[in-house]
Amino acid sequence: MKFGKVILLLIFLIISSVLILLFYPYKQVIVLEEVRSEQPKLYYLPLHTDRHFQVNYIHSIHLSNVKEQYEVTDNEKLRFEFMQYEDVAIGLPGYADEGEFLKVEDGVYTLTFENRVIDSFVLYVGRVDTGLSLRYENKDYNLKDFLQKGHSYSFHITKISIFELLRGVGIDGKK
Repeated sequence: MKFGKVILLLIFLIISSVLILLFYPYKQVIVLEEVRSEQPKLYYLPLHTDRHFQVNYIHSIHLSNVKEQYEVTDNEKLRFEFMQYEDVAIGLPGYADEGEFLKVEDGVYTLTFENRVIDSFVLYVGRVDTGLSLRYENKDYNLKDFLQKGHSYSFHITKISIFELLRGVGIDGKK
């Protein structure tokens, strides 16, 4: 009788440990999660030691390059560091607001933000066939290779579990 209770306790402990390992969020990732969808797709890129990344795209109206750089904060927020672009007008300012600094050099505008920290932003993947990439650790990931045109994605930082890693799609080609 005593032996049976020990076996049941061991089985319970093993199952509990496996469940904790499967569902405990431990891995910090950049997440792109489809919004306005009944079954949202989740795309992720594991973060390593580098805390900076860039989103590079071709502006859909100006058809010019835009680069936005972010830093991941210690509390899983995004600090918008700067953006660079070649044209001003729709969505691309020709002036700096309070807490911003604008520099123009060789026809490139650099708008630097003093301390703009956000939880997330929504990335709309336009139907225009232009570039859209995520640059992390000197590697470019073409977001249009797997994100659906005409859909929006919440771009944020979080920790996910092994279960969520298996459920999502890795931007880096890994599952």
